[in-house]
Amino acid sequence: MPDDLAENRPDESGRPDGTDELDERLAFAAAVRDLNHAFVGHDIEPGRLRDLVSHIELVTHELDRGTRRDRLALMQAARAAAMETGEVTFIGNVAKSGFEDRAVAGRANPTAIEFAISDEGDDVVARFRLRRAFEGAPGRAHGGLVAAAFDDVTGTVIGRIREPAFTGELWVRFEAPVPVDTDLEIRTRLVDRERRKLFITAEMAADSIIVARCRATYITVDPTMFAVAPDPR
Repeated sequence: MPDDLAENRPDESGRPDGTDELDERLAFAAAVRDLNHAFVGHDIEPGRLRDLVSHIELVTHELDRGTRRDRLALMQAARAAAMETGEVTFIGNVAKSGFEDRAVAGRANPTAIEFAISDEGDDVVARFRLRRAFEGAPGRAHGGLVAAAFDDVTGTVIGRIREPAFTGELWVRFEAPVPVDTDLEIRTRLVDRERRKLFITAEMAADSIIVARCRATYITVDPTMFAVAPDPR
């Protein structure tokens, strides 16, 4: 894992103050992500995997006994708390809204890609690696994962401009194979808008060489409705 991505993780305890539930979830998700990639990328002594299955099944059983997690309820509670302060904003920017559980890039989701996001001028820049569990053909990232990465990273633009929206269309063109276990970079920006439509473009590069391009159209929704129902379109 790149050092700059590792810096975005919680410390080894996962709980800087000893109590924060989100930090615990981030630390657990990071550990399971490492497990996923280690399993796909390595062979170990025959029979040892069978021994490990029982340990994993115990953890799964303990998790299944927990209270069902309701992301919609978390979003609604976070929005209500934000509105009490007079602030109506994009729910993804509100702390403990459950947005970190989302697929593809949620830091509390153990199947996610680990992105390091920054702003550079008008661009949002994501630096990351597609690790071994995201491999399609040998040495190449699965095309669906590349598209998913574009979908999430272009979506960070709507967070920056604080306009909730859903993906209406996503177009991806591959210029070259996208390698696994290699430093990658996506640059994305808002290029135009038409009524409720937001037009966003992006490029993915490996070693400064463009390997894929993307055009996305997002459809904005009322910020007060974003967390009211799963799909307020």
